[in-house]
Amino acid sequence: MRRAIFTEDHDAFRDSVRQFIDRTARPRAEEMIREHSIPREVWLEAGRQGLLGLSIPEEYGGSSAQDYRFNAVLAEEQSRLSAAFSSCMGIHSDVCPPYLVAHGTEEQKQRWLPGIASGEQIIAIAMTEPSGGSDLAALKTTAVRDGEEWVINGSKTFITNGHSCDLAIVAARTDPTAGAKGITLFVLEAGTQGFTKGEPLDKVGQDEADTCELFFTDVRVSDEHRLGAEGRGFILMMEHLTQERVGAAVSNVAHAAQILSETLDYVKERKAFGQAIGAFQHNKFLLAELVTKIDVTQAFVDQCVLAHGEGDLTPVDAAKAKWWSAHVQGEVLDACVQLYGGYGFMNEYRVARAWRDARVTRIWAGSNEIMKEIIGRDLGLG
Repeated sequence: MRRAIFTEDHDAFRDSVRQFIDRTARPRAEEMIREHSIPREVWLEAGRQGLLGLSIPEEYGGSSAQDYRFNAVLAEEQSRLSAAFSSCMGIHSDVCPPYLVAHGTEEQKQRWLPGIASGEQIIAIAMTEPSGGSDLAALKTTAVRDGEEWVINGSKTFITNGHSCDLAIVAARTDPTAGAKGITLFVLEAGTQGFTKGEPLDKVGQDEADTCELFFTDVRVSDEHRLGAEGRGFILMMEHLTQERVGAAVSNVAHAAQILSETLDYVKERKAFGQAIGAFQHNKFLLAELVTKIDVTQAFVDQCVLAHGEGDLTPVDAAKAKWWSAHVQGEVLDACVQLYGGYGFMNEYRVARAWRDARVTRIWAGSNEIMKEIIGRDLGLG
């Protein structure tokens, strides 16, 4: 079905993103997998092409697109290369900057946003803790006032861009008695005494992503590193999770659709018992189901993109898009592996890597179970 949400400007932008990926990222895809990171040169070239500043105003080095459809186009094209590439770039350009743009002081914006837009300063967001998972309100990292400074202690885990980050938005508890209202956000700079990084974690998939643990041992920062009002951190995270979740949905569908397209080409060429394996009725019916699921899911996600661009996307609809797209992505890629047969279990094949990469999308940005809890509560079910 033809998608009607994009204009000629979006199509032109898509072409430029594809050129960047084909010229700069795709030739280094195996290197990124091998090294478990995206080379700095790729980040810097993305910055030069204006791909990291869509959410950043022009006066701070961005392009201030002010149209979320451009963000969606970027996420889709990055996801077609790999889920991990899209995740790392998306955290940097789509998830983190809105925090600084909306809640940063003028000094903070001038200090950090230009480097984020240029790719000179890679940024991560540090919410998840070893004992907390999706329960952000239960975080244990603390920030205690000491005169004009804050002293931060604790740790975070599963942090995308963690090993390479120059900046990290860190959620810490500033009032141990206030529950969710006792959390505050800080921006920490790599190299600050007491701020250390673990080695990249040995994950099942998403090999390109330098996901790691972050540790804070008596990290001292001035109040100029506090982002937003004291005690408002949890509220800010909940507000910005809507964009993170619709962005995840966009990436999930694009990633699954790309691998499904490659699988369709494969089943037309692969022969068994004297005919293309796609011609067998079971496989034909299966592929018809998969294509339909992708198209129907895409239609809902597209409407969420439009709603978010207009400021009308609710957290509940974002939760629907996130969990359902992740669920469909898993179904599609599992079926694609089966259609490839034994080759689908070989890491040298993109379908195998995509299958591994996609498993985490049902966990991160709030697990699918948490998404259903949000939806269930909205139905008045407690």
